[in-house]
Amino acid sequence: MITAQDLTKRYGDRTAVSGLTFTVRPGTVTGFLGPNGAGKSTTMRLLLGLDAPTRGHATINGRPYAAHPAPLTQVGALLEARSVHPGRTARHHLTALALTHGIPRGRVTRVLDLTGLTDVANRRVKGFSLGMGQRLGIAAALLGDPEVLVLDEPVNGLDPEGVLWIRTLLKSLAAEGRTVLVSSHLMSEMAQTADHLIIIGRGRLLADTTVTEFVRRSGAGTVRVVTPEAPALVRHLTAPGVDITSDTPGTLHVHGTDAEHIGRTAAAHGIPLYELTPRAASLEEAFMDLTRDAVEYPAGLEGAPA
Repeated sequence: MITAQDLTKRYGDRTAVSGLTFTVRPGTVTGFLGPNGAGKSTTMRLLLGLDAPTRGHATINGRPYAAHPAPLTQVGALLEARSVHPGRTARHHLTALALTHGIPRGRVTRVLDLTGLTDVANRRVKGFSLGMGQRLGIAAALLGDPEVLVLDEPVNGLDPEGVLWIRTLLKSLAAEGRTVLVSSHLMSEMAQTADHLIIIGRGRLLADTTVTEFVRRSGAGTVRVVTPEAPALVRHLTAPGVDITSDTPGTLHVHGTDAEHIGRTAAAHGIPLYELTPRAASLEEAFMDLTRDAVEYPAGLEGAPA
């Protein structure tokens, strides 16, 4: 289990993380999401004792990371996959880690096989592709057979087969009762992998909930309406927070209210409806809706080339 309590980190007059309190529980894959600059990497460094918090504290299985006598057997972490001496082979790198943490050499062979690196185990890391380097970072995180995993962008550089592999691996590790915290910018992947979400923006907690509940509560969904009296219905539905678009005559896409309200409004004014279909938001849409005001460098599309 990972616990953060009032976790705060300031660099001079800049606050990177502000009062974060959350718990990452075993048995689930928890997605750690946020726009660029939200404070995700800083938070992960605080969890792993690589930075000292300005205020608050973080524990892993009840104690700070540095207090674990053999951290690699308790916590497996991937923050920077390419932080490996380029002259070492994959096997030598993992063997050195194993020897310094009292891990049996047989475990090196096991994680090389698990991550698909057996055939390149004796090649120097400087010749590795981005995806191979990522697999080596994951192998190092798994080396101590830890109860807790903290992975930053684990699918970065992986091909489709590799993405499927890491998705299956994370789910299986969680199913074994391990604690899995994974950050990613790929919303479609998180939708298929994560059970729970912790979302931050500008260093503050924005959401701590299940994927299903987060998407269900999002206001990013739309309702498709087909009616022969579309202009009249638009007039009656127009209200603050309600956005209505149309791609074909008689077809409306209504955002900001639900199908029940639309149906009742139409019935009250004698407007016939041929179709009334709610469409739930995707995780990406729900995420973008929540973090709209937390983006550090919003991109403007006006005037962009077609």
